[in-house]
Amino acid sequence: MWKCFSTRTSRCFSTSASNKALKWWDHVAPAPKDPITSVTEAFLADTSPTKINLGVGAYRDDEGKPVVLQCVKEAEAKIAGCDFLESVSSAVSSKLVEESVKLVYGKNSDIIKEGRFAGVQALSGTGACRLFAEFQRRFYPESQIYMTDPTWSNHHNIWRDALVPERTFHYYHPDSKGLDFSALLDDVKNAPDGSFFLLHPCAHNPTGVDPTEEQWREISYLFKVKNHFPFFDMAYQGFASGDLDRDARSIQIFVEDGNVIGCAQSFAKNMGLYGHRVGCLNVLCNDAKQAVAIKSQLQQIARAMYSSPPIHGILLVSGILSDPNMKALWVKEVKAMANRIQSLRTTLRKSLEQLSSPLNWEHITNQVGMFCFSGLTPEQVDLLLREFHIYMTLDGRMSMAGVTTGNVNYLANAIHEVTKFG
Repeated sequence: MWKCFSTRTSRCFSTSASNKALKWWDHVAPAPKDPITSVTEAFLADTSPTKINLGVGAYRDDEGKPVVLQCVKEAEAKIAGCDFLESVSSAVSSKLVEESVKLVYGKNSDIIKEGRFAGVQALSGTGACRLFAEFQRRFYPESQIYMTDPTWSNHHNIWRDALVPERTFHYYHPDSKGLDFSALLDDVKNAPDGSFFLLHPCAHNPTGVDPTEEQWREISYLFKVKNHFPFFDMAYQGFASGDLDRDARSIQIFVEDGNVIGCAQSFAKNMGLYGHRVGCLNVLCNDAKQAVAIKSQLQQIARAMYSSPPIHGILLVSGILSDPNMKALWVKEVKAMANRIQSLRTTLRKSLEQLSSPLNWEHITNQVGMFCFSGLTPEQVDLLLREFHIYMTLDGRMSMAGVTTGNVNYLANAIHEVTKFG
């Protein structure tokens, strides 16, 4: 059937053709739920007064509430009323990058003095990883990326969407709930020369298992021999030890050994700025000339993706890092956050042991950072959800930031109930 409409130019069209137009996007199915954000969604829908959210990867205080650090409040006061520009100025961007890389290489590093790095601001750690993944694909199109088994779930999405093939290498040992070091070394040795590896420099997500300094030295040596490229995703600097410099030591070992590296940084967790999406990407270069070329390419990729990042969070971070007093306050607050998490690890382990649990819970205090890889099975995680309203990802990853002095004994009793028969 044809329908005609009288307009200045008479047009007729087929109703069957019209119906076809209604079919746009009918083939699009819902995307699989994100394993982390779906936990929070389910938690928010739960009305139980005893519910606990151990899925969120951001810091919470001892009442389970998000924290605005005092240093952030002071930085907010300083920039209040200032004239926000239409976009991030080169001066503001440069200050953020300059101060960020000092946290990676050290404030007195020759790399910084000589300008031997290409650095750009990014949309938190995720954005920095995505920028690098695109950069990798563009200039090493035949390359692949080796990731720890397991790794943060979004790492898979990031490199997949950049069309970079993914491989895994051994990292976590499920029996010891620690590092599978010998298998890790074997995988590094057996990977083709010049391979890309994604590494967690501290507070590994999701396992909380970090190599020792001596183990990092062995890994770094092998990388140099094999001419591998290590890309570090540093999302939790300060949360492993409470010491920002110590948590960057693994990266500095690689640099001292002559490895060329890349690094993604996020201020979402250690400054409590999750909603501001502030991060930095830097790539170590042979000289300042190469740094200029690589930076221009990174900026071009970012331009096509999101043009420029929001300015407010960048002003906050660069203000804190460049002001000695505010930075000292931030360092103190990071240590306090790390100490609270470590204290709750000790309390949780002690509570489980006092319940005469048949299992060994030493890994709770052996692991570091935001997460505890509990060793719970998917069935046990499901029981915790159904019987006790305790939420975590199915792999048993618990965010220790969700544990408080008010709920730690309830959590220990619940874990004991679902594990007491082995």
